[in-house]
Amino acid sequence: MSSLHTASSRTPGDTGIIGKTLFYILLVLGALVSIFPFYWMFVIATNDRGAVFHIPPMLSIGGEFLNNFQRVLERTDFFRALLNSLFVSSMVTVSVVFFCTLAGYAFAKYDFPLKNALFYFVIATLFVPTQLSVLPTYIIMAKLHWIDTYKALIVPAMVNAFGIFWMRQYISTAVHSELIESGRIDGGGHFRIFWSIAVPVITPAMATLGILNFMNVWNDFFWPLVVLKNSEHFTIQIALQQLFSNRDGLDYGMIMSATFTATLPLLIVFLLFSRWVIAGLTSGAIKS
Repeated sequence: MSSLHTASSRTPGDTGIIGKTLFYILLVLGALVSIFPFYWMFVIATNDRGAVFHIPPMLSIGGEFLNNFQRVLERTDFFRALLNSLFVSSMVTVSVVFFCTLAGYAFAKYDFPLKNALFYFVIATLFVPTQLSVLPTYIIMAKLHWIDTYKALIVPAMVNAFGIFWMRQYISTAVHSELIESGRIDGGGHFRIFWSIAVPVITPAMATLGILNFMNVWNDFFWPLVVLKNSEHFTIQIALQQLFSNRDGLDYGMIMSATFTATLPLLIVFLLFSRWVIAGLTSGAIKS
């Protein structure tokens, strides 16, 4: 009887508070698990080269970061590679967001011959392994004399199937046909309607695509390794790979200091655009 009385004495408010508390505890634990590898990388970057072998793992921040990073600068042209990656990633991201948004808008809001067949063909390219396109793309770049240039990194990546699919799906639900019709009645042209009516509505989707694409290009290692020959054109991923060739063994303090610094631009880009992404997710939840 006492247990029944205790259970019956709990109010719905108490149950809600317990549920919220457990939820926030899980969120905090998940955040800590996600942040820990990044924090440990910074710890190794601020200690000597033997810190990575400590048992138990070292968790205290040291004072060797500048010394470790100095060795990075002696081994590679780190900041040049960082600027190269920033330039290539920015150019590719801007072009992908622009062209994929245009293509997605056309597939979502226009009727034209073979529309569905073309869209299915675009989706089918997602199932083709990237490695299969390396040889023909390389041959095209060689015929155009673009090997060892930034054009070989930027032009083939200016549009992708995932971006078209992503923008088409978002525009189909977010941009209502009535808005487009009202723009046409007011005398707006195709591009003016797209720029003035569609783009303000789909900014969250464009920001999300931009973040994903920037991270993709920034982290790409294989294709730059294939087409770049001159060290002046190396991206940051190739520069980091050079740090692993050491006859005296791997200097993990040096490697982690370079990796930590190379990760900072990704964090900055995410912080700059996360507001639009979160706004898009919350507005979508409210509309539904």
